[in-house]
Amino acid sequence: MRTLTLEAFLDALAARVPAPGGGATAALHAAQGAALVAMVARYSDGEKYRQDADAITQIRANADDLRTLALALAEKDAAAFQAVTRAYALPKSTEREKVARSRAIGAALVEAGRVPARVIAVAKQIVNLTERLQPIGNRNVISDVAAAADAARAALSTARVNVEINLSGIGEGPARDELTAAIATVDQAIARADDVTTAVRKQITR
Repeated sequence: MRTLTLEAFLDALAARVPAPGGGATAALHAAQGAALVAMVARYSDGEKYRQDADAITQIRANADDLRTLALALAEKDAAAFQAVTRAYALPKSTEREKVARSRAIGAALVEAGRVPARVIAVAKQIVNLTERLQPIGNRNVISDVAAAADAARAALSTARVNVEINLSGIGEGPARDELTAAIATVDQAIARADDVTTAVRKQITR
């Protein structure tokens, strides 16, 4: 996916194929959010920002790392969903085949849920970076901090839905508990992202 043109990716997204889909899109929302944070941090340099230079440098480095991770998760999501599709296509003519198919589906759904759960973790970190950058970043590009927060918000909401749809096929046990815990604080993270956008809007309209 990382070598596709934007047009080619959107063509694949619009096609009647199982992947890429919403999960990959969630990861790309996160990647865009991280990239926007890094861009604002790079514009926040020079003598004017000397007092916060160490924090801005750390924010920039973290954002670059998160962008790379989010892009990798977009590709992993597509691969995980394809594994689910293959599991559902397994034969089910005999009892043994049915048991094997059921186990394969369960395992594939768990992995397919873990990828968007990791996207949620990444998006939360991006929200944290926007919170840190908003009060100290370059005002000329501060609207992009809001854009980053909104991108992270989209990643959180979309990834949560993708965890939930996989949870619907996973029985009780540690894996279900793990994924349930991963989405438990999404609303709080979304609220924090909204707060950043609100703060930026106040900052640019006063």
